[in-house]
Amino acid sequence: MGDIIQLLPDSVANQIAAGEVIQRPASAIKELLENSVDASACQVKLIIKDAGKTLMQVIDDGTGMSETDARMCFERHATSKIKKAEDLYGITSMGFRGEAMASIAAIAQCELKSRTENEELGTKLLIEGSILKKQEEYGCAKGTSFSIKNLFFNVPARRKFLKSDPVETRHIVDEFQRIALANPQVAFSMHHNNNKVFNLHQGTFKQRIVSIFGKNYEQKLVPIEEETNIVSLSGFIGKPESAKKTRGEQFLIVNHRFIKSPYLHNAIQKAYQELIHVGYHPSYFINMSINPQLIDINIHPTKTEIKFQDERSIYAIIRSAVKQSLGKYNISPSLDFDQEDTGAFNIDPHRPIVAPEIQVNTEFNPFDKEHGNKVGSSYSKPTLTPIQASNNENWQELYSGFDQQEATQQIISSDWENKKIETKTASQIHNRYIISQIKSGIILIDQQKAHQRILFESYINAIKNNQGNSQQQLFPQTVELSLGDFQLLQSLEPEMKSVGFDISEFGKSCFIVHGIPAESSNESATDLLEGIIEGFKETENDITFDKNNAIAKSLAKRSAIKPGKKLSQLEINELIDQLFACEMPYAAPNGDATIITLTLDELSKKFEQKQ
Repeated sequence: MGDIIQLLPDSVANQIAAGEVIQRPASAIKELLENSVDASACQVKLIIKDAGKTLMQVIDDGTGMSETDARMCFERHATSKIKKAEDLYGITSMGFRGEAMASIAAIAQCELKSRTENEELGTKLLIEGSILKKQEEYGCAKGTSFSIKNLFFNVPARRKFLKSDPVETRHIVDEFQRIALANPQVAFSMHHNNNKVFNLHQGTFKQRIVSIFGKNYEQKLVPIEEETNIVSLSGFIGKPESAKKTRGEQFLIVNHRFIKSPYLHNAIQKAYQELIHVGYHPSYFINMSINPQLIDINIHPTKTEIKFQDERSIYAIIRSAVKQSLGKYNISPSLDFDQEDTGAFNIDPHRPIVAPEIQVNTEFNPFDKEHGNKVGSSYSKPTLTPIQASNNENWQELYSGFDQQEATQQIISSDWENKKIETKTASQIHNRYIISQIKSGIILIDQQKAHQRILFESYINAIKNNQGNSQQQLFPQTVELSLGDFQLLQSLEPEMKSVGFDISEFGKSCFIVHGIPAESSNESATDLLEGIIEGFKETENDITFDKNNAIAKSLAKRSAIKPGKKLSQLEINELIDQLFACEMPYAAPNGDATIITLTLDELSKKFEQKQ
């Protein structure tokens, strides 16, 4: 057998590397914007067309590149940031691996124009699929202009996996915001299909936050400041009342680099404990300054994850600093006895004060079991029902190991078709479950999951048939969203209206809600919209993702009756009827069971003496 191991050609190696570094248009834009920041640019302009699929161009006024550097930057592992392995533990620049430019050039048609301050003419290069097509002197402004056309033109399988334009645009906006927030000293602008999306001037960190997310954030934020020998913190955190159900306004920036850290995010969430509702997320914009030698940023190709040398101490410092800031600026709930009278208590100073009369039954003796309650007593003796002793098994143990969903469906289907599920025997237990007898035993129905299934199928049918019922709002509500979330909701408008929403766009980041789905009338418009956005974000990368399912599932989850709600007999009967009228009554939209059965044989075995 001959030799079979061989070196890959550079073009193939670059395409493989591109799969790690460049996953979508937003990945390429992130690398180009970081290069502009590293080049000490004062102004950076981003131009995209068709969500970056047709064109991505970044223009800066940085230091520029010489003719040799312009050609070398497309070689793999060519970098000006590090020279030896020890340099990896003192990284202060955004890029350093020397992979991005080579990866981009391997999967796109690229044009580079660059000139340094000391040169009269710059350099222009055309590269297509890692092949240099043209190189010449070119008259251009100081700095660099880099254009990427037809991303993944030579890898059609990768291009096929790109999402819709609104989704890809949202990812681009996310990357743009992260880099712009981390570098307020640089002016950034963004244009999409000849429309100006952002125009951010140089300024302070707070000015950058306000210019991206809106002027109302001036009142939503409180400062955070902490100086230690391990890490220095500065920035702003959101007031608890401004917390949202959607993620996207959580920014941790380490040495001017945006990072993702679920561990440190948990520290901030813990600081807000008992101040915000479960499922809500506070906004935070925190800068962390730390010695580069105490962190390792070379653990992920996209450099969004960082390994800290003393992560536990940083966790404690962040949590403490956030709690201190919340307390210092009186964010925690408190009673203020110095406030002026608001008119809630209207006291007439001329009205005489009359002592309240209290009637006491002097004959009542709580220790007299036989005669404790006399005629005229204001108390009635409680009737106590003795609690029967039971075995050690609880309800969950009764059903442990019973995972025969197919058999369960056959039993229930047979009994239902033969009208042997008697709704008149159904009753509610613990205000959470519905129990009813069937010919072969009993069934338990989870009222919340059952209602989710009913609503889910109702919303799906409404979207398909465009027949959703709308409950008009007495006063229209204005819902303000981040730019990315606004664009996402824009792409869902037809489906939203077919399910019962009556919404209209207002400005560049607001929706006015005139009506909501009739089945969701008990929920606020803001919660419903934010829930849909969050559900969409969580499932958009699933292999089985479906836009209609995501909307219907999110609405059903938020509109269904909750555990603890007492139902009348009529409501119980109606819930059972509607559940068994569903196409898939046995499972909630998320796959959880709605019904559990317990046969007579299984019940009998529970009462048999154990040997």
